Amino acid sequence: QVQLVESGGGLVQAGGSLRLSCACSGLSFSRNAMGWFRQSPGKEREIVAAIDWSGGRTYYADSVKGRFTISRDNAKNTVYLQMNSLKPEDTAVYYCAADRNLFWSVKDYEYDHWGQGTQVTVSS
Repeated sequence: QVQLVESGGGLVQAGGSLRLSCACSGLSFSRNAMGWFRQSPGKEREIVAAIDWSGGRTYYADSVKGRFTISRDNAKNTVYLQMNSLKPEDTAVYYCAADRNLFWSVKDYEYDHWGQGTQVTVSS
């Protein structure tokens, strides 16, 4: 059974930092690109960042470039999202997801497995 478990969300003031983790089991982690998505009330789910199977290629949404960093540790089957200089508009539920391919996609339908989500709230 595939499981993706996010952690590290919480409440932080604007300008602060959080580090999200996503521990994966039940899949060949090193063969999957991974992505972080987010969804806030009344908005569609959007991709935040993605990383290929090796960690060599990454993608960032324009809204988070220069502030967020995605990384992975294939030995620990874990993907991370370091979030710095957080803004109130970053408030959302953040989800990690496993792409069915080695290289990432920005389309959520390419991702076969999803975590339960972790809430990030940024106060002004």
